[in-house]
Amino acid sequence: MTINMAPEDTDLRRRAIDRLRKKRGLQAHLLAYVTVNLLLACVWLATTPDGFYWPVIPLLGWGIGVAFHVWDLYSPQPDEKHIEREMRRLAR
Repeated sequence: MTINMAPEDTDLRRRAIDRLRKKRGLQAHLLAYVTVNLLLACVWLATTPDGFYWPVIPLLGWGIGVAFHVWDLYSPQPDEKHIEREMRRLAR
């Protein structure tokens, strides 16, 4: 049985699926970030616990990437006013 949806419902469904996929991608990114950095901290602890805490370098570097991933997912979408202004700018 197929359900006929209005075009705006189809667009809304597509956007919802896209957003859910992005959220799932962020979850995978965060899991990898935490797992790998915990492993690096354990390696540091097992080898040179009194020395420089070198895992901070990948923590900060990769953390910037995670922050941009979060920003991409949760930043506000442009409203009609901003879209129209950009369209006028491009038309010039």
